[in-house]
Amino acid sequence: MTALYVDSLRVFEFESIRRQHWVFALLNLTLIAGLLVIHLTLADYVGPSSPLSIFLLSVAFLLQATELILLSSGREIWSERTDIILSWWPILLNSLLATMLSIIEAGDDHQYFILMAVPVIQGAFTFSFGIVAAIIGFADALNFFSAYWLGSMNEYLEAGATSLIYTVVGLLVWLLVRNLRQREHLLERNLEELNRTRERLTVEEKLAAVGRLSSAIAHEIRNPVAMISSSLATAVRPGQDETERHKMFEIAASEASRLERLTSDFLAYARPRAARISRTNVADMLNYTAAIADAHAANHRVAITVDADPNLQGDFDPSLIQQALLNLVLNAIDACPSTGKVILRASDNGNKGIRLEVIDDAGPISEEVAAKLFEPFFTTKAGGTGLGLAIARNAVRAQGGDLELSVNQPGRVCFSIEIPAPRTHPEAHTTAP
Repeated sequence: MTALYVDSLRVFEFESIRRQHWVFALLNLTLIAGLLVIHLTLADYVGPSSPLSIFLLSVAFLLQATELILLSSGREIWSERTDIILSWWPILLNSLLATMLSIIEAGDDHQYFILMAVPVIQGAFTFSFGIVAAIIGFADALNFFSAYWLGSMNEYLEAGATSLIYTVVGLLVWLLVRNLRQREHLLERNLEELNRTRERLTVEEKLAAVGRLSSAIAHEIRNPVAMISSSLATAVRPGQDETERHKMFEIAASEASRLERLTSDFLAYARPRAARISRTNVADMLNYTAAIADAHAANHRVAITVDADPNLQGDFDPSLIQQALLNLVLNAIDACPSTGKVILRASDNGNKGIRLEVIDDAGPISEEVAAKLFEPFFTTKAGGTGLGLAIARNAVRAQGGDLELSVNQPGRVCFSIEIPAPRTHPEAHTTAP
């Protein structure tokens, strides 16, 4: 989990830096294009420009446009080496371009110093204080170089003001970015520590769950084993009459059956078999489940009805789902009062899959009991193992679905099974009995 987490952070960081390069490339392209447009369309106002200057600006425009296209193409060209190249590229390109244009147009009033704006900001975003100071110093020197050829005090003052702006902006951006990165690194360390803590808690929770389960198993097994042991000891005690001895043997046999049932249920809970998905007629499965439970319902004077579209089909393991349904239906029958009613309902949720419901007119289940319904070995029935609902939920979850208590109110209790629609239909198609 930690490796995936670190990889996700690394991918996020690379994409963030890539977007940063894209923004700087677009800004630099716009800047160069603006100067090129000024030379080509406003020569009457700024004076004629050297053809060599226009050529150099055109070449720089094409180079910067190529970088922007590569960054926008979505091609997998990213690496740490690429990051270094792209960080230095606008700085070197603009510094060289601004120097050459300043030399070519020396003595004329021009605005080529603006080309150093992007290198100053790019350097402040990317490099250490020493490199940022060197870039700002070069930009300032270039400003005064241009003012030197004009030989005017006003030009020197303008160069000084521009240099001051470069210095303030560069240092301010460097400080802000440094502060943000310190916060980012702190947040990353906190997230990594949180992730490690979560993993430790998950492991501890699993160990605690195993401990609780082991304790419950020991408790459930100890009682029937103790009864078997005491019954057999009593039966073989000298002087016991046959009636008493036969009674002790019956108790031992009953507890042995209970122990066998407990063991079988626990194995079904601990090692659920893999789901075998097939196309199944839902209504037929519900009717078959109702028929199995009909005798139990008749003994409790409870009516069972099925509400399902006879043509409704679903892709799931009919054996596992029927096992879960039967457990829910038998529980509902036991909970219902005489002349009560249990409803088995199925509905199509479209792309979400199929919803099965077992509804009875008992209830409500108390909050304390409802909170523990799906816990292993929790039961309110005399002689119950407390694994029925846990096994049923495992059977449903083995197919990507879930079992929950969806309605719990006076006169109406509903357990619902959500079976998701499969991504692809299975090749084998069978129908549940």
